[in-house]
Amino acid sequence: MQLLTRLFAIRHGETAWNRDARIQGQLDIPLNDTGRWQAQRVALALRHEPLAAVYSSDLSRARATAEPLAQAHGLTVQTHPGLRERHFGAFQGRTWAELEQAHPDVVRAWKARVPDFAPPGGESLLDVHARVHATFTELAARHPGQAIAVVAHGGVLDILYRIANRVDLQAPRAWAMGNAAIHRLLWTADSGFALLSWGDTRHLEEADEAGPRDEQAAA
Repeated sequence: MQLLTRLFAIRHGETAWNRDARIQGQLDIPLNDTGRWQAQRVALALRHEPLAAVYSSDLSRARATAEPLAQAHGLTVQTHPGLRERHFGAFQGRTWAELEQAHPDVVRAWKARVPDFAPPGGESLLDVHARVHATFTELAARHPGQAIAVVAHGGVLDILYRIANRVDLQAPRAWAMGNAAIHRLLWTADSGFALLSWGDTRHLEEADEAGPRDEQAAA
């Protein structure tokens, strides 16, 4: 019988650029106060899971989200460049509003999710799909019969969702991609990835009632 790998895939916590709707891509933007609080909430939510390893993108917003979780399990964050956000090339550092005004034709191709379209100096969806599939398969294959956590980025996890659910690259996104959301999957060598649950933010919502997230957001 094949042993399953259990995966907890987590989007990094909030950054100032997330709030501004500014394209981060592979620029190394740190967590803001809310993002750091979210990272602590992720660690609390998964504190009882028997994690064998915690992996992260090598960009600081992902690594800083992974660190409290790793510490809670007596582990060290293992970074992997294959978990980086999509490279947005010349689009990085700009807002969508700026791009729509300056380059409406390019933004139309982007929104249409043309698989082989890439921003100048950036990656296409086909490029990212190949990278994400290879990286998650590599990490899952290291841990048959174990559970791991993987902290990455919105664009990366969007591709992971499509892989697990056999959704076409050009299909419109109809699933949530919140900061610090937890997604649960299984993997086997024969069947690949299967989705158990997506977009779990209960660890953030429950604490909102007591107010700490609002206080941090205003800091």
